[in-house]
Amino acid sequence: MNNRVHQGHLARKRFGQNFLNDRFVIDSIVSAINPQKGQAMVEIGPGLAALTEPVGERLDKLTVIELDRDLAARLQTHPFLGPKLTIYQQDAMTMNFWRTICAVGPTAACVRQSAL
Repeated sequence: MNNRVHQGHLARKRFGQNFLNDRFVIDSIVSAINPQKGQAMVEIGPGLAALTEPVGERLDKLTVIELDRDLAARLQTHPFLGPKLTIYQQDAMTMNFWRTICAVGPTAACVRQSAL
């Protein structure tokens, strides 16, 4: 079997895709960030949703930025995550993060930035 295929998705070299699948690492990361209801979070490169699923279980909504159109479409049709997600299908390196962060949830930083 091709070791570049993960959950039916062929990893694309041009995107440098590597998929997280170690349950201990996933649980450790989720525990460390400790997502809470009402928090606004942005995930860059959700891929096959290894972190997105457990984080999404704890949040009302989650914003994700995914370059790969196939993975973005897969997230959009995810049975329980789809309705919770705001998906930006683009390169995170080209995003205006102030606009994205302020759209996710107004913060003191957004208010200060808009006053400039």
